[in-house]
Amino acid sequence: MPALDFKAPLCDSKSMRVSQADIVMVPGYQGSGPEHWQTRWERRMSTARRVEQAEWSKPVREDWTKAVAEAVNASTRPVVLVAHSLGVAACVQAVHQFRHHVAGAFFVAPPDVANPQIRPKHLMTFGPYPREPLPFPSAVVASRDDSYCDYEVAEDIAAAWGSLLIDAGNSGHLNNESGHGPWPEGLLVFGKFVSRLSTDPVPDWTIKPS
Repeated sequence: MPALDFKAPLCDSKSMRVSQADIVMVPGYQGSGPEHWQTRWERRMSTARRVEQAEWSKPVREDWTKAVAEAVNASTRPVVLVAHSLGVAACVQAVHQFRHHVAGAFFVAPPDVANPQIRPKHLMTFGPYPREPLPFPSAVVASRDDSYCDYEVAEDIAAAWGSLLIDAGNSGHLNNESGHGPWPEGLLVFGKFVSRLSTDPVPDWTIKPS
C-alpha cells in the first residue's frame, strides 16, 4: 500500500488517540472470521467492539443499518467506524439514524452495490449509495483489482462522500483470501487516520431525517 502523506489534520481541534474512541467494527457479508484483520484489530484495541448481525449470510438492509445505529448511539466516547465490504454500505445507509458523535469512518473495500453483476445479487438491496458528503471525516481504502468494485467506482464514491481515497494497489478485496488477515500496513494507516481526527463533536453534524 502506498505510504500516506497527510498534509494537514482532517480536523482543526484536539487530535485523537485510538484509546479515546469507541472503535466500532462493522464486518461485511458473512462476517469477519478469527483471522480477518478486523478481528485481529479488535483483539488489539481495548475500546473496540463489533457490530453483531442476526444474519451474516442473508443480510437484510434494515436490520444491518439498525444494528450499526444502535452500536453508535450506545457509545460513550466519540465513535470511529471501521467497516469492511458490505459493512461500509450498512454504515453509510445508517448515517441518518446516528444520534451520537461520530469522529470518523475508515471504510475498506466498499462493494459496488449498484452493479447488477454483483453476487450474491441481494447485496444490491443495500444500494444505491447516497451521494451527499458524509457529516464526518472519512477515508476509503480501495484496491485496483477488487472483484466486488472497480477502482473507478470506489474513486467516484469517495469523491461524493468527501472521503480521503487511499489507493491500496492490487490487493483484491482486502480480506483473508487476498492475504490480508495480518494487515500491519492497514493498521499503521488507520492509526495515522485516527490521529488526524478530533475529540470534539462537530456542531450540528447529524443529518436530519427528511
